[in-house]
Amino acid sequence: MTDACDETTTAGVDWDAQAAAFDDEPDHGLRDARVRAAWTERLRGWLPERPGDVLDLGCGTGSLSLLAVGLGHRITGVDRSPAMLERARDKLAGHDAVFLPGDAAAPPVGERRFDAVLVRHVLWTLPAPDRVLRRWRDLLRPGGRLVLVEGVWGTLSPVGIPADRLTRLLAPLAGDVHLEHLAGDPLLWGGPVDDERYAVVATI
Repeated sequence: MTDACDETTTAGVDWDAQAAAFDDEPDHGLRDARVRAAWTERLRGWLPERPGDVLDLGCGTGSLSLLAVGLGHRITGVDRSPAMLERARDKLAGHDAVFLPGDAAAPPVGERRFDAVLVRHVLWTLPAPDRVLRRWRDLLRPGGRLVLVEGVWGTLSPVGIPADRLTRLLAPLAGDVHLEHLAGDPLLWGGPVDDERYAVVATI
């Protein structure tokens, strides 16, 4: 996660301070078996069918990483918050996963390439999303998938990135762009939601 202020603050939130209670939200910790199962089924469809290398950017406490490992994938997680990374490492101890401190916009992975780049609720916080998307695309192997879960939250002062804007940004970068609306599935969120939530899977 990135911000001009310091290494652990994004979009006005101190993620180190949020880490202890982060998993209390149903769609963050995925502690409820029904919520966990709902996200697992979505990831099964979004990620490559065969086990591969998945880069989880802005991975937080590693909840989606844990589900992806359960589907057979090898995980590299990146986050700027040391407290989040500590919880992710604890959560995935003994699994095929490594977690690195760093900026989701410029992941510290060198020349490595991945079968999928997974990013949930991060792109909207980053400046110059078009440039960031090109960077993420370049981290993919041929045929790789960019899996983006985003939305628009709030009514008085909404924040986020609308689906139509994101699909327009991805159109010149990918051979196929698939949009899935998610607000209508309350199991993903632990209850009904009335804002815009969606996933975009772009195949390179």
